[in-house]
Amino acid sequence: MKLLRTGPLGRETPAALLPDGRTLDLTGVLDAQRPWSAEDLAAADAAVRAGTAPEVDLSGRRVGAPVPRPGAVVCIGLNYRDHAAETGAAIPAEPILFLKLPSTVVGPHDTVLVPRGSTKTDYEVELGVVIGATARYLDSAEEGLAAVAGYVVSHDVSEREFQLERGGQWDKGKNCETFNPLGPWFVTADEVPDPGDLGLRLWVNGELRQEGTTRDMVFGVGELVRYLSRFMVLQPGDVINTGTPAGVALGRPDPKPYLRAGDVVECEVDGLGRTRNELAPA
Repeated sequence: MKLLRTGPLGRETPAALLPDGRTLDLTGVLDAQRPWSAEDLAAADAAVRAGTAPEVDLSGRRVGAPVPRPGAVVCIGLNYRDHAAETGAAIPAEPILFLKLPSTVVGPHDTVLVPRGSTKTDYEVELGVVIGATARYLDSAEEGLAAVAGYVVSHDVSEREFQLERGGQWDKGKNCETFNPLGPWFVTADEVPDPGDLGLRLWVNGELRQEGTTRDMVFGVGELVRYLSRFMVLQPGDVINTGTPAGVALGRPDPKPYLRAGDVVECEVDGLGRTRNELAPA
């Protein structure tokens, strides 16, 4: 299934996108304001298959983030070999972890705000992984994959000066408001047979800046879930940002093409749809 949430911020309703382009209203089947468990997704699938859900016209309606306010957004740094190389960093021996606040999550077409005082706002297209079952002390990558409910396009926006030049941890450059657009769809895991073989692309003002593949990830999806479960309990609805390929502004020659208000960033992952976010001053 491809699931989405539409409507004004905080008042979104759930829907399912069918292969023929029709959209079904899943109000009463899914709660659009809380994380979805495997049982919730099974109920949605049953409603779609039974044909009991009414059609809905989404023309002119806002599309929100397809994951209802995640409890945690866990991010993996330097998880693509080419991205590590462009930033002059060594390939990590273990995954590099940082967290983003759930309040950073916005919809696939919502405005992204450039922080006040920012001169180094950067872009990162990523494969987002949505957890569907509690993951705690898992023993294998296979168990890790089994805990995945689905996937989304994730735009991990960063402010590099805040992240790298202001001391402390990376979190200061990762948690500015609107810094994690998701969407447009939540694509269930059964529609993504191999998350380790997906193309990722990002454009700024129509110029292709990033083009990579999840084949270049240092740590695959199942291994990441297994690894994280040794340090934290992952809950249904939590999101993992799995890293970004080469091409970010940080890794480009001077003058580095950091984002400015008025820029438009588009992100795409094979089979998961495309986001489009315009930047504005905070």
